[in-house]
Amino acid sequence: MIIANNVSKNFGSLQVLDNVSFEINKGDIVGFLGKNGAGKTTLMRILTSFLAASSGKVMIDGDDIAEHSLTIRQKIGYLPETPPLYTYMTVQNYLKFAAEIKGVAVNRRRIQLAKVLEECQLEQVKRKTIATLSKGYKQRLGIAQAIIHEPKLLILDEPTSGLDPMQIQQVLALIKNQQEQRTVLVSSHTLAEIEQIAQRVLMIKSGQIILDESLELLLKGKNDNPSPPLTLEKIFINHHQELTQATAGGI
Repeated sequence: MIIANNVSKNFGSLQVLDNVSFEINKGDIVGFLGKNGAGKTTLMRILTSFLAASSGKVMIDGDDIAEHSLTIRQKIGYLPETPPLYTYMTVQNYLKFAAEIKGVAVNRRRIQLAKVLEECQLEQVKRKTIATLSKGYKQRLGIAQAIIHEPKLLILDEPTSGLDPMQIQQVLALIKNQQEQRTVLVSSHTLAEIEQIAQRVLMIKSGQIILDESLELLLKGKNDNPSPPLTLEKIFINHHQELTQATAGGI
């Protein structure tokens, strides 16, 4: 589904991404991890064709993003950290608008609207103005607009940010349910959430991929004899500390 080869991005003299390469298979849910400033959002914006890479190549569903960006955008659903919502609109009118601008055929719009209202549990608030919704409903609405055109790839940037525990579990369940329909790349600072939904982990530091591993193998490999057992959060911290020590030691 995604093939990234030696992708770099510079903003003037600042290099944000440095020869990033990875592949993501169809149907995978991949957790994308890294500290603030590591390059996560920049890479997501390149994958969604909001930004052009300075060098390297990205293929999505067989298309080169540099040559077929409009085609690729039709295959992608994207939820940035702050959902792109028009708060003066009602939920159903906003989703009708999203379906229209995303190219959903006229004879499919009513079907798709009903589908995402049910899937994202928005039916009971469909006539409410977005400004009156809770943060949890707004996040689910953000996901609904991202999937209303049936994208093959769903990219989510911090989808549970600012939610309470109940809202988080609702959003995680919604993301997990996407697996049979599409590939998902999800960024989160809360690593316990990634453990619940992801099959694989990509970890980025200073613009470089430092870990690309199956979550099951990663936790199994690290938990052979540990006491207490390691979590993804501890693995994340340990990996960053090891790299920092290696760099400091001139390795």
